Amino acid sequence: MTKESELKIETSRLVGFLIRSKKEGYALGSKNIIREKDGSYSTRFKEGDFDFHDNWFGGEPFGGREVVKFKEKPYWMMVYYGADLTGKELVIPTLIKALSNMPIDFPARGPQVFEEGQFRYENEWEGGIEQFSGEEQILSNGERMYSAKYMGGLVDQRK
Repeated sequence: MTKESELKIETSRLVGFLIRSKKEGYALGSKNIIREKDGSYSTRFKEGDFDFHDNWFGGEPFGGREVVKFKEKPYWMMVYYGADLTGKELVIPTLIKALSNMPIDFPARGPQVFEEGQFRYENEWEGGIEQFSGEEQILSNGERMYSAKYMGGLVDQRK
């Protein structure tokens, strides 16, 4: 078996791992967040040959990246940038719940729509987990309270 075929994994395995790793990461809230020496924050999850690392800076606005390694080689990543426009972190609990309810077929961020109390999370994307871009927002009574853009997909796939 060549190194290329060893690193080639099925999309369904990647999707399953992303779901499990994200539910064990930021979606759990502060109990799984690590403060890094450079001032950033991280969550990590390892399972078999897969390794997930979410690392971000912020406050507001915030920016970060998620990386999945397979057999210690970069395989998938996503970058994101956004802000809680309330200045009071009012929408963060809704964001955490939306992210923990990610669609099974596209576990990059949250579902297309998630509602909780006065807040409505909306997420639009193009592409599939192999290559995508999207934007999410949280509204309250039609007013935008949170906004973020993201993009990503498979990396280091050249043979």
